[in-house]
Amino acid sequence: MSVPSADSARSALEALRTEISKAVVGQDAAVTGLVIALLCRGHVLLEGVPGVAKTLLVRALAATLELDTKRVQFTPDLMPSDITGSLVYDARAAEFSFQAGPVFTHLLLADEINRTPPKTQASLLEAMEERQVSVDGTPRPLPDPFLVAATQNPVEYEGTYPLPEAQLDRFLLKLNVPLPSREDEIGVLTRHADGFDPRDLSAAGLRPVAGREALDAARRAVAGTSVSAEITGYVVDVCRATRESPSLSLGVSPRGATALLATARAWAWLTGRDYVIPDDVKALALPTLRHRIQLRPEAEMEGVSPDSVIHSVLAHVPVPR
Repeated sequence: MSVPSADSARSALEALRTEISKAVVGQDAAVTGLVIALLCRGHVLLEGVPGVAKTLLVRALAATLELDTKRVQFTPDLMPSDITGSLVYDARAAEFSFQAGPVFTHLLLADEINRTPPKTQASLLEAMEERQVSVDGTPRPLPDPFLVAATQNPVEYEGTYPLPEAQLDRFLLKLNVPLPSREDEIGVLTRHADGFDPRDLSAAGLRPVAGREALDAARRAVAGTSVSAEITGYVVDVCRATRESPSLSLGVSPRGATALLATARAWAWLTGRDYVIPDDVKALALPTLRHRIQLRPEAEMEGVSPDSVIHSVLAHVPVPR
């Protein structure tokens, strides 16, 4: 089997947008964010009101990449073993055997992740960071690629458990999934009127356009994208500026700076360059950093948002020439 070139891998990933648009209308930015997360071996938090196709988006991505996907509906009574798996006694063999949980997949859709208690949320930490699950002291590796796409509703707080900062920091990107424009919403309704069934993606004509080989080739190409000392310094200056912002009680950690550099490299490669420029850093600053900062209560009362703080930081940090 021939190894795809970097150019053919890029073309295959670019074709994802066209293919996913057969099922999901007007969410190009979210599609791009999910692809960047796959390239960087990261995870994504999707935030949006109910009914904006967050679940459909992840299912469509899995269908176009020939990846296995599983969905877990997070509820207050969900136990950690319901996600990771557990030891089950086999009476015939008179021994315990491991029964894998839904986390053993390529794309795990953690639906409404903030509806389950912190103990169950924490069961994903090892999987997200170490890409393995330890049960009864035995580590079990997860498949590669492995991506957690978690969703949460930003307007409904009753019966929810906010994600702790340590877990938020494990997400490479936080993508806001907005309501569609009028034209896009008309397109959604037209498709449904023509018989589109979101539960049957094959009937919508979705087909695999990129495989594991293309993704591996793309990851190697992203790893070879060059970063100058000036760009590295710019990323550090942006992140350090958040720590000095009077509106924030918590700025971006060094892990966040590393994430911003990684996502900027992936975006540079996707746009056809083998080097990073300041605009790449600016383009990914919001989704990479917005969940890694914490507003002071008085700033929240004044209507300040994480995005506005990052915009202000980008406007004031000197850009390398």
